[in-house]
Amino acid sequence: MLPTTHKDNDKITEFCAEVLELENTKLPSEYYYSSLPLCVIDSVFSIGVRYESVKNTVSRFCSYFNLNQGRRGTEILDISEQFSIEEYLSSFESLGLEIFVNDVLKNKQRTSPTNGILKAEAVYLFCKILNKYGVNYLQDVKKIYGNEEFENEIRTIPGQKSGISLVYFYMLAGDDQWIKPDRMITRFLEKVLQRKVKLEEAQSLLDETTKLLKKYYPNITPRLLDYQIWNFERSSN
Repeated sequence: MLPTTHKDNDKITEFCAEVLELENTKLPSEYYYSSLPLCVIDSVFSIGVRYESVKNTVSRFCSYFNLNQGRRGTEILDISEQFSIEEYLSSFESLGLEIFVNDVLKNKQRTSPTNGILKAEAVYLFCKILNKYGVNYLQDVKKIYGNEEFENEIRTIPGQKSGISLVYFYMLAGDDQWIKPDRMITRFLEKVLQRKVKLEEAQSLLDETTKLLKKYYPNITPRLLDYQIWNFERSSN
C-alpha cells in the first residue's frame, strides 16, 4: 500500500470542494431511524446491492410491525417509543426464519453467492450479539464503541468479516466519525488519486480530508462527506 501523502489529501480536498454539495449539506432520513433494529437491517442488507432494495426491505419490516420508520426530527426518541433489539429477537424467534424471510422482510438475499447465509439470519445474529453486550436502544450504542471483543464477534457472522456492515451500523446509529469504506468510496478516491485505493486506506484519507474541508465548511464530518461522495458516485452512473 502506498503511503498517504499531504499531496493526496490536498487533491481529494480540492476535488471534493469542486464537485460535491458541501454547503449546508444534510444527511437523508435513513440516518435518523426510529429504532436500532432498523440500523442493523439496513447495514446488513446494503452490502452488494442497490440501495433501493434496502429501503424497500426496511419499509416492509416497519409495515409488518406497524412501526414509524423515522424520527420526528434528528433527536433520538425516548426508549418507550423505540422497538428494541430484545423485541426484534423475540419476534424473530416467535415467527421463525422462514416467515421473517418470506412475509416480514420479503427478501431472500444472502451474504454471499457462495456459502452465504440469508441476510435475515445475519441480522438476527448481529442483534443477538448486540443484546449480549446490553445494547437494546439507540442510546446504548456508545457502550460498544471501540470494544474489540464485540467487533470481533460481529466479524464471525458469515459475510461480516470485512467489517463494512459494522462500520455502516455505527454510522446509521449516529456516529459522525465513520465512513462506509465500500466500492463507491474507493472508486471516487481512485478517480482523484489515479491509483488503486485499498478499503483500509479510505477512512484515514477521508478523516484528513474532513479536517481540511472544515476550514471552509464547519459542519462537515466524515459521515457527511461519505454520504456526499456516495451520492455523487451514484448520480455519475
